[in-house]
Amino acid sequence: MANRLAKSFNCPTEFTLQVLGGKWKTVILCYLSLGPLRYAELRNFMPNLSDKVLSQRLRELTEAGLIERRKGEGGDKSEVYALAERAQSLRRVLAELYGWGETNAAEFGVSVGHPLRSTQGLRKR
Repeated sequence: MANRLAKSFNCPTEFTLQVLGGKWKTVILCYLSLGPLRYAELRNFMPNLSDKVLSQRLRELTEAGLIERRKGEGGDKSEVYALAERAQSLRRVLAELYGWGETNAAEFGVSVGHPLRSTQGLRKR
């Protein structure tokens, strides 16, 4: 990982947040929890994110062993990003974070989009 981890943490949550830290990492993991996605698909989900930052976050998540790059299945030769085995247990947590934001955004006076609703039929690659 670009940011070296400390050798010791006072709390498991502190460690988890260090690994998942960064504005876009959990968002990327949330999208990938639906299934593998091409770089361009991830890019479309996050239009306010620069290519440089997206590439950097994908590299950091790959180095942490949370996502992996692989060839698309079938006749598709393009590469996709997918949750690695290590990150599979995060699916429930990511869904809860998404749900919490959806439920509580109005109380904070903000609106949120619902990109995952439109991708529920996302085909697995």
